[in-house]
Amino acid sequence: MNGLDLIMKGNAMNNSIVTIEDMTMAYHDAPVLWDVDIQIPAGSRTAIIGPNGAGKSTLLRGILGLQRPLSGKVLIDGLPVKKALKKIAYIPQTGTVNWHFPTNVLDVVLMGRYNRIGWIRRPGRRDRQAASRAIEIMGLTDLRHRQIAQLSGGQRQRVFIARAIAQDAGIYLMDEPLAGVDKKTEGIIIDFIKTLQKEGRTTIVVHHDLNTLADYFDHVVILNRNVIAQGPVSDVLTPANLERAMMVGGSCAQR
Repeated sequence: MNGLDLIMKGNAMNNSIVTIEDMTMAYHDAPVLWDVDIQIPAGSRTAIIGPNGAGKSTLLRGILGLQRPLSGKVLIDGLPVKKALKKIAYIPQTGTVNWHFPTNVLDVVLMGRYNRIGWIRRPGRRDRQAASRAIEIMGLTDLRHRQIAQLSGGQRQRVFIARAIAQDAGIYLMDEPLAGVDKKTEGIIIDFIKTLQKEGRTTIVVHHDLNTLADYFDHVVILNRNVIAQGPVSDVLTPANLERAMMVGGSCAQR
């Protein structure tokens, strides 16, 4: 079953591809998220917004199983996370990556294939074709053999998204992919997100710009330690909800 099959199966069940129930998470023993209940619709372009310290990145780590919750559970298409990890692609914040590691664009993108072939096997022709296609989609063909240390910030972000494309996932989790990128890169990323939706795939994106939210996404979760509101952007993005998010705690980074 490929990534798209996973999406269609979830759509047929209850239209929620990611379900989070009563999840509480901590950082250095201090609770960051409390009693979080979230439903992510299959095939949606979902934004996660909230002030600094709201727990947005922690939420992504919880969905991925990178950080164990104190309580509650996460289901991907009704399955525990461990059984669905191959269907999830993750694009971390670029600031968390060692960009001085001696490797080039093509090799990084090929890493997206290892969830399919394993770390022992060498990538084959099909894997290289998938990587080349991903590089082309992100507009990086001329840079495929360039060292990642020589890339601009926007180009680096596109490399990580190309790696996720090569993975051929059903769900794409992105942690602030538009932060600090140039307009060209921003346009390429948003076009890609909208293409994923046309293919029936789901994106969950930590986002920081309220001005572009309605244009880029159709579903939103407003978070500040717990869920303030969630649903279609047109229904949820209200002054009252934004005020509630700022009042719960933390400083608003989206003013």
